[in-house]
Amino acid sequence: MKHQITGDNRALLQNVPLFSVLDEAHLDQLARVVVRRAVPKGRTVLVAGETTQSLYLILTGRTKVQMSDSEGKEVILAVLGPGEFFGEMGLIDDQPRSATIVTLEPSEFLTINKDDFRICLAANAEMAMLIMRGLVKRLREADRKIESLALLDVYGRVARVLLEFSEVKDGVRVLRDKLPRQDVAKMIGASREMVSRVMKGLETDGFLVLQPDGSYVLHESRYAHL
Repeated sequence: MKHQITGDNRALLQNVPLFSVLDEAHLDQLARVVVRRAVPKGRTVLVAGETTQSLYLILTGRTKVQMSDSEGKEVILAVLGPGEFFGEMGLIDDQPRSATIVTLEPSEFLTINKDDFRICLAANAEMAMLIMRGLVKRLREADRKIESLALLDVYGRVARVLLEFSEVKDGVRVLRDKLPRQDVAKMIGASREMVSRVMKGLETDGFLVLQPDGSYVLHESRYAHL
């Protein structure tokens, strides 16, 4: 997709936490060089091993960050949504992309090439701090994932994933977005069949309560140790 009107890009950048710290001059400068892209569901946006050329900011939709081995076995490292970004690691250390990014639903991105990103980063300490916080957040999430694999049984790992993707509304924790069981399996290192059995068990235990609209209410007290 071609460059959009600078004014439109500027308004979009102002609503992205990463760029909300920029002053007027840098916002205008960045608005002239960002590119807006629309990508359908199920498309590969980036491939592990490719040379890194751009930073991607998610405007709408969700993407999964995944890795696979030579036999095609996949592991989902994270799911990213609006306001989050990816591709920054390779722009900083000049290494190939470490993971593959695939859209989970129709998504829209803003992309910034390596040179413009580095210029912007060097001139804005607050933006550099936000990038570092994002990297630290992902490191902590990786630590939690390692902890789950080492210390929790499959029930605990499934319950933790469901809690992470849920939200609290009117004092009740609800899981609104349907998580494909195959994706949950890839997040926790288990088979789809095992995840299905665990989900049924969590319903029997009262941790998950199916609602008429297809969402689930989660009773955290059942897994308070998570």
